[in-house]
Amino acid sequence: MKPVAVDWFQREQVTPDLIRITEKHFDPVARANLWLLSGRDAHLLIDTGLGVSDLARYLAPLLDKPLTVVCTHAHFDHAGGLANFKSTCLHCHEADLMRRGDATAALARPEQGFNVDAYFSELPYPGFSAANYRFRPCVVQRALNEGDVIDLGDRALEVLHLPGHSPGSIALFDRAQDTLYSGDVVYDGELIDKALGCVPEEYATSMERLARLAPRLVHPGHYHSFDTQRMQALIIDYLAGRRESGCPGLE
Repeated sequence: MKPVAVDWFQREQVTPDLIRITEKHFDPVARANLWLLSGRDAHLLIDTGLGVSDLARYLAPLLDKPLTVVCTHAHFDHAGGLANFKSTCLHCHEADLMRRGDATAALARPEQGFNVDAYFSELPYPGFSAANYRFRPCVVQRALNEGDVIDLGDRALEVLHLPGHSPGSIALFDRAQDTLYSGDVVYDGELIDKALGCVPEEYATSMERLARLAPRLVHPGHYHSFDTQRMQALIIDYLAGRRESGCPGLE
């Protein structure tokens, strides 16, 4: 019998205005990075995790300005908690998926292999199991498109539509800081391009676009942050066919 977690989330202060939040009792390979960015006029939360614990309540003591929430795509490990929030944003290609609470498209069904009991070292609440996980529907308040801007007052993040991992996958680019919040478009692990909804040809096109963009710093949807040199190496490996689908174990 697995214990029930006392603290489901953990956080790391990356810079004075950026916090990385993770769900520490979910598998290290599968857990997503949730980024809380603070601007002059507003906070921005990038991705919401599984939704098995109340992220909105966890964040409340950290917030002193309005909060905007953007999901980089609608897979359950990134958008499972979106229903807990009010000011929500997602690419227009996946807004209907969220409205329907489509657990299959979100890769949330245990038989798909991404949401399984073995991935939980502790439970978010008594009686939890992967089989009773529910991907909760919600109406997205703002359907995003390529080129849209999230304005925090003293900084702006541009929406880049980069499909391939999913139809509505996006990254957010802070041009002033030359920093990319990449979701699952690129991260320092083997990139998933063969799951339901993935289109490898579109993924390759998105990679080529990122290679030309060459941001100074990348904060990804999984694993650690990295610089443009590492991003270029990941892209070259992927385009050369050396990166197979599926996530690796951590060294």
